[in-house]
Amino acid sequence: MNRRSFVGSAAAVSLAALSAAAIAAEEHQHGDHAAAKAAPNPYDAARLAAAHCLSAGQVCLDHCIRQLSKGDTSMAQCAKSVNQMLALCGALQSLAAQNSTLTPALAKVCAKACKECADACKEHAAHHAECKACHESCLACIKECEKIAA
Repeated sequence: MNRRSFVGSAAAVSLAALSAAAIAAEEHQHGDHAAAKAAPNPYDAARLAAAHCLSAGQVCLDHCIRQLSKGDTSMAQCAKSVNQMLALCGALQSLAAQNSTLTPALAKVCAKACKECADACKEHAAHHAECKACHESCLACIKECEKIAA
């Protein structure tokens, strides 16, 4: 078999495979998926609050690091507490999205981390918008975590 014949054969096989996949996809019915609606996730509010904390915390941590690099050591505790909060809020967001049975236990620890973060950010909130936003998002996350904490 020469190269041209081989390439032509390979193309024909590929087209046949694609056609078969397209037909199979068309035959697949989604009606049974629509009937099975998922129950509402009781952890959605905590998941959303944790997501907001992650967003505000990442900005705050970046700000703290920039300030620390300029020699402003007053931001050290803020950076440390934000970093810890980010780890726990990330885990909470993930578990809450999965409706995990571990979510209430993690929510209790996450609320504590958010409290420490909020306290550290509060010291800088009047001077740094990033800290103020992080402080406020932590307070909101604490409220949602306390609603589900075990």
